Amino acid sequence: MDYRDAGVDVEAGRAFVRQIKDMVDRTARPEVLGGLGGFNGLFRLPKGYDEPVLVSGTDGVGTKLKLAHELDCHNTVGIDLVAMCVNDVLTCGAEPLFFLDYVATGKLEPSQLVQVVEGIAKGCEASGCALLGGETAEMPGFYQPKEYDLAGFCVGIVEHSQLLNGTQIQVGDVVVGLGSRGVHSNGYSLVRKVVAEGGFSWTDRPSLLAGKSLGEVFLTPTQIYVSSILAARKAGLKIHGMAHITGGGLPENLPRALSPEQSVEIAPQSWSMPPVFDWLAEAGSVSPHAMFQTFNMGIGFVVIVPESEVKDAIAHFEQHQIPAYAIGKVIPGSQTLLGLP
Repeated sequence: MDYRDAGVDVEAGRAFVRQIKDMVDRTARPEVLGGLGGFNGLFRLPKGYDEPVLVSGTDGVGTKLKLAHELDCHNTVGIDLVAMCVNDVLTCGAEPLFFLDYVATGKLEPSQLVQVVEGIAKGCEASGCALLGGETAEMPGFYQPKEYDLAGFCVGIVEHSQLLNGTQIQVGDVVVGLGSRGVHSNGYSLVRKVVAEGGFSWTDRPSLLAGKSLGEVFLTPTQIYVSSILAARKAGLKIHGMAHITGGGLPENLPRALSPEQSVEIAPQSWSMPPVFDWLAEAGSVSPHAMFQTFNMGIGFVVIVPESEVKDAIAHFEQHQIPAYAIGKVIPGSQTLLGLP
């Protein structure tokens, strides 16, 4: 016997690395040392920082991968993987520097996983971080045929004096919500339950979704907010706090940006929600409370700014093709959100 008889094709792994080399090279930054294929990735700290703080983040894509497997469409979940990590790192004001991925599968399917890495590379290019390395694990018998799992790891950097840690937020500041592309990468266990138990197919095209199929809509990748946020700070926009709206929606994630004695009063009618949320609520008979506790409801990221900065903030993000809305105000309280169902 040999390793291939046991289900691990080493040569296929080598061929896979050769196929993704150009994609990885396109994400390189000047600080990258070395190349693909080593035991580690090397990255020189950027110049110009007096007290640099390194910021790390890790995440996955969750059960959205089940949809990618069912539809055999793999070129967007890599974008999701990067987005979930870089948007988290961004919340303290950090610039993402480099990204690493971990791909695990039962049997290496190069054509499938090349699509995954294509998405990862696109996400890295969109966020300005280098795809520094990764690991592809082939584990026969551990996953169903043609299924894989993903994890991502990101490191960013911020000047200590520019670090956002919640202490900058003041009562009276305004919460500016940045529009999402839809469900992003959270709540897919409920999404899949609604579709399965409602008798729907991923190829169905409900009129509420403007003729798009359910598969197309739910595979829409997570918005990456990095370039627009970094440009806002560079332009001098005063941002006192930020939150990435992921699993748990606004009620769970926005309070993480606040001080313990602060709360936010939200106006739920102040922004335009993508129609996918109306479809989910109707098709699954999901209550407004459960919707807000599960999904981003059209707000994928939040910046908290002084009231005097609101108009400039909204104009800035709209110039970057990201819808922005004043959705609430910071008030005295205990890290709860008022005004939501």
